[in-house]
Amino acid sequence: MAAQPDVAEVIVVNDQSTDATAAILAGLEARIPKLKILESGELPAGWVGKNHAASVGAAAARGDWLLFTDADTYHFPGSTRRALNDAVDNNTVLVSYSPEQEMHTFWERALIPFVYCRLATRFPFDEVSDPERSNAAANGQYLMILRDVYEAAGGHAAVAGEVLEDVALAQRVKKAGYRIYFTAPFGTVRTRMYRSFGAMWEGWTKNLYLLMGGKFNAPAWAIASTLALLGCASFMYKQSLRAHDMPFFWGVTALCVALLHVRYGVDLYKNLYPRSYIRYYLVATALYAAMYIASWWKNTRGKVVWKGREYPARVHSGTS
Repeated sequence: MAAQPDVAEVIVVNDQSTDATAAILAGLEARIPKLKILESGELPAGWVGKNHAASVGAAAARGDWLLFTDADTYHFPGSTRRALNDAVDNNTVLVSYSPEQEMHTFWERALIPFVYCRLATRFPFDEVSDPERSNAAANGQYLMILRDVYEAAGGHAAVAGEVLEDVALAQRVKKAGYRIYFTAPFGTVRTRMYRSFGAMWEGWTKNLYLLMGGKFNAPAWAIASTLALLGCASFMYKQSLRAHDMPFFWGVTALCVALLHVRYGVDLYKNLYPRSYIRYYLVATALYAAMYIASWWKNTRGKVVWKGREYPARVHSGTS
């Protein structure tokens, strides 16, 4: 990122890391003139760690545009110029990209495309970017915003305790009457979100319930629909046994499963994922349901654990 000519300064906020991050950053700072390292300090009451770190970095930045990004993102050459051009071409004050997903393990390939296909129905890019629609979203892994608008919206201080600070900030900006632009371009930014199943479970259960609207009836509906499906299958199985027509049962079952796979294949195609990932559908469905219910519980009755910190549940079941 530092090599991009449109980036005047790179500010890294070290948020109380306990590994070799500080030493690595010190070495980089000595070689990269535009790199500045800051320490986040103690986390103030009521703040989520990432939001506080972003606020510290924004306060030290001098540019007219602020680009918030994560340490595990790779910025392709020219990505910043593209974002600036997108801001001009679309007359927007906030540009956010959903990064390409780098996936290496079975669990990553099973779950991440499935989640993003669901998110595409919740936050369609064209709808989010339409100033006439109220739907608003952004991805904190790559969020560029005009400084004046950022400050007018209250910055990260206005969303200090929000787990979904990127979506909350985008909502504040759009509600204030500004235009935002949200998309998922190729060859611009890439990330590998999680490197283990445990990290993936912790990450998605932190915010999946909130991302999908924070509805209490969603996990209840997921359980009810699953039980209904099992009940129908059981009924058909018993009827087939009585009629001595098991081929009919297996034929209908196979057809239903095939249609569900086809529908997922269409979703994968529309969201630019390899259609070969269709083979993960059944595993992905089970994982998604389990993570959604766990996320619902954490965000309404339990606590959210993220990056070694605990945050109490801040939403109530039945709210959005």
